[in-house]
Amino acid sequence: MPVPARLLPTWAWVTGLTVGAIAGVAVLAVQAEEGPRPTATAARPGPSASASAQPSAAPTESRPAAVPDGSGTGRRIVYSLGERRVWLVDASDSARRTFTVWPGTVDPDPGTYTVGTRTEATTGSDGVEIEHVVYFAAKSGVNIAFSAAVDGSSPPPAASGVQTGGIRMKTSDSSALWTFGTAGTTVAVVE
Repeated sequence: MPVPARLLPTWAWVTGLTVGAIAGVAVLAVQAEEGPRPTATAARPGPSASASAQPSAAPTESRPAAVPDGSGTGRRIVYSLGERRVWLVDASDSARRTFTVWPGTVDPDPGTYTVGTRTEATTGSDGVEIEHVVYFAAKSGVNIAFSAAVDGSSPPPAASGVQTGGIRMKTSDSSALWTFGTAGTTVAVVE
């Protein structure tokens, strides 16, 4: 059925809006399917970090750190003890995001683990309010989990004799890990 001449400008305008809306939805769908882009951070937090200090802005690396050899294959979280770094690795073995962390006083042994319990928010063993807690191991009676301080602070140096298993990260990184690290996700811990 032909469009009457008096409605042609309105009809063309509505058609243009519809095409624009469909294109916008398509772009958002592709971005959602691809997931977060890899990001790079450099400097490791030093042992002198304090509870009131915000994580310092790290200089940008020229290219993201490569996923460690021997960390397995497929979709997984990789945690390097020596580099104090985490990678979120997709099913094609590409790092979707990488960032540095502040480990607790108890490190998990190198090996492969599975994300078990997840807790939206709680109080850490150091008394700091934390969020996005992703538990994956236990050692010497200490639960080991990824998390972030609710106030965005880096963890204080551990008091003498206090055992902590929290692996803290910046809030934006913990949000990405929380989304990626659902129950059953593999966690590879490497030297």
